[in-house]
Amino acid sequence: MMLGSPEFWIGLLEIIGVNILLSGDNAVVIALAARSLHGRRQKQAIIWGSVAAIVARVILTVFAVELLKLPSLKIIGSLLLFWIAVKLLLPGKEDGNGIQGSNHLFSAIKIIVLADLVMSLDNVIGVAAAAKGNIILLILGLAISIPLIIFGSTLILKLMQRFPVIITLGAALLGYIAGEMLVSDPLTINWINNYANVLNLIVPITGAFFVVATGKWLNTLQHKA
Repeated sequence: MMLGSPEFWIGLLEIIGVNILLSGDNAVVIALAARSLHGRRQKQAIIWGSVAAIVARVILTVFAVELLKLPSLKIIGSLLLFWIAVKLLLPGKEDGNGIQGSNHLFSAIKIIVLADLVMSLDNVIGVAAAAKGNIILLILGLAISIPLIIFGSTLILKLMQRFPVIITLGAALLGYIAGEMLVSDPLTINWINNYANVLNLIVPITGAFFVVATGKWLNTLQHKA
């Protein structure tokens, strides 16, 4: 595809559209991970976390089609996402000095990148299809999407500060997504679709409740300690 060809611009618009539509849950993760930071560090976590996540997603997209064929990859990813969702429900520790604050910043960025990669196992397929093998088109489309994801994350973060219940709802959403990944793995999808189709609904809903319940339980243990 050349820059002057209609196919290039159509593909670019498709990538941007797919990425925006599929990045709502990623914006929730970014906002959750950055909520315990303050001022400049919060903005840095959102910006650098988003950029790093997009770069990592580009790399993942190149290998996405083959990766998703591996049995049990989604199961491992779903368990990892459950852990991330529960961890995001736990209250952040207050910083006592600049060094701790710096560590928390990098920790937030690591959570953003890790969660984005786990949740993007499905999402990158749509982006890869739109790119039609053109790596330059892929990188350009995802790069243009970065400010849109950052804006979405910032908006959600402001809503979280005003309505704390959104934090719980966001973690529940991640639990739901983890449940969807669990039932769509190549090892489980055929059996579930043939013999227990209802699990496609029950497992994600259970995942959402599991994350919230586990997060509240761990919070209670922390307060008692």
